[in-house]
Amino acid sequence: MNRHRSTRSRVFAATTVTLAAAVTVTAGVARAGGDDRRGKAGVREIAALFDQWNAALRTGDPAAVADRYAEDAVLLPTASPRIRTNRAEITDYFVHFLRKKPRGEKVRSVVNVLDRDSAIDAGVYRFHLTDPKTGVTEPVEARYTYEYEKRHGKWLIVNHHSSVLPAEG
Repeated sequence: MNRHRSTRSRVFAATTVTLAAAVTVTAGVARAGGDDRRGKAGVREIAALFDQWNAALRTGDPAAVADRYAEDAVLLPTASPRIRTNRAEITDYFVHFLRKKPRGEKVRSVVNVLDRDSAIDAGVYRFHLTDPKTGVTEPVEARYTYEYEKRHGKWLIVNHHSSVLPAEG
């Protein structure tokens, strides 16, 4: 009798654990499917932030570009050895960078939507830069990482790293 009850208790416990796991997995799948930030719509939304940043570059207005960054953002720019950690420094970088009339395009992008209010876009982009003295335009490929946070309903860059793509070796 005790042996039969013990077996039944183990079967009941195993069934309960299995059922709880199934409910947890089902709830997780429903949440992931229902939350478009983790689905394709969220990835598209984050990927489009580059297009908005690139459009700000095309205005030629350093303040318009700096507006894409949070007040406490960090910029590790492609064409400067200085780390920029405030709006004045970020704006200053773009004063100089915009003289090259940059036109960017993504070559490869990997977007990770972390949650409803944060995401990372990393990959390789190509900029067509014009030498202000000669007028000659040349492409430059660089690696990039943008870390975004949604603050007060607006996606802002909180960390941006860009470095020239090294030659394969």
